[in-house]
Amino acid sequence: MTRAALILLSIGTALFVGLLAWQGFGSVAAALAAAGWGLMLVAAFHLVPLVLDAGAIALLFQRRRDGVHHAVTLRDALFARWIGESVNSLLPAGQIGGPVVMVRQLSQRGMRMRDAAAAITVSTTMQALAQIVFALFGLLLFGAYAAHGALHDLRIATLIATGVLGAMIAGFYYAQRRGLFGRLLGVVSKVFGKRDWSSLMTRAEAVDAAVQAMYRERGRVAASFALSLVGWIVGTVEVWLALRFLGHPVGWVDALLLESLGQAIRGAAFMIPGSLGVQEGGYLLLAPLVGLPPDAALALSLAKRAREILLGLPGLLVLHFSERSWQRRRATARVPVAD
Repeated sequence: MTRAALILLSIGTALFVGLLAWQGFGSVAAALAAAGWGLMLVAAFHLVPLVLDAGAIALLFQRRRDGVHHAVTLRDALFARWIGESVNSLLPAGQIGGPVVMVRQLSQRGMRMRDAAAAITVSTTMQALAQIVFALFGLLLFGAYAAHGALHDLRIATLIATGVLGAMIAGFYYAQRRGLFGRLLGVVSKVFGKRDWSSLMTRAEAVDAAVQAMYRERGRVAASFALSLVGWIVGTVEVWLALRFLGHPVGWVDALLLESLGQAIRGAAFMIPGSLGVQEGGYLLLAPLVGLPPDAALALSLAKRAREILLGLPGLLVLHFSERSWQRRRATARVPVAD
């Protein structure tokens, strides 16, 4: 773990513990315990948006190029998406580790590395763009609540969070159109030097070319965006279910408001591993809009983290064993055949 990641994780942990202590560990634990086995159902439902996200990735592979059909099965895309989300949720890798692992998983399942990298880059961009649109839905709903006073200040805060997220996505998209991977490798080669970077530069430029080609297939990119947006909207059911099991049921519109703005706040803090503390603070800020008591808001955040653990730990185990299996296959392939 880098020093910066360690500092950010420490800040997030301190904020997380501080918020729980402020509201009282006992009251939050009691609210969470009320959900009981309902948390298992919340975790199970998350498979629905996960499948939609996997479909958004698989769509980008379904094409013909140079007379060859390039495709990835929904099953392969689902495994890659699940493992990537597990890494993003539970490991201190920011939001970078997940996409890297997804590319590796797809390449291990027969995809060319450059095609896998291009598809994950484009699908990640479309998912983030869909998150912005989803947040804008929440802000439109927010307009009905935030007429004045503290709620007006909260609206400004969520607008800022959405704006920060939007600026990052715009910058990421612009960098892709300008040759993201080639430029990054160029910077790395200047910093570290003292070796021949030509082979890696050729690969980076190939990935950039694949990204450009993928963006030219506007129909598939638009379909990937649409599936990602549906995934964000369907994810609202998790909040709706969790609050029902926690004993604080809310309507669909209120659940959509909490999920859309809560995800925007979490997304803007992507540098903090798991957005630890930020997610909890976001739900505390949004709770008054839908009449949630503070302990229920924190319990909701912890219910979502319980879902991340229930699905994420098996994902990390699958990653571990798939990497071991891949390394064994590579070692076997390198063993010379006896005469």
